[in-house]
Amino acid sequence: MNWLPLTSIEQLDQISILSSQKPQLIFKHSTRCSISIVVKSRLEKSVNPEHIDFYYLDLLSYREISNQIASRFEVHHESPQVLLIVNGECIYDESQMGIRMDDILEQSEM
Repeated sequence: MNWLPLTSIEQLDQISILSSQKPQLIFKHSTRCSISIVVKSRLEKSVNPEHIDFYYLDLLSYREISNQIASRFEVHHESPQVLLIVNGECIYDESQMGIRMDDILEQSEM
């Protein structure tokens, strides 16, 4: 998995712009949460789709960015959580053990 670190609020503008060209996925991860660690590992063991950019947000280090994501993309904050952004909007979000690469791929092709 080629994670792109999400470390600034300004990157959210770039993610929105890039999402008109190809889907952008944000993975909100808590390094202290065992469920989050399991989900991250499961994603990393999956086939890495090249038609999606994968962003990694460390919730403990960047809480402000997480809050901005919830506001900007109109989703309730959860952890771990994935958001699939297409054309500047969150078209899919899932959390906890519901996060599966097959579901992400299915949603990215709609």
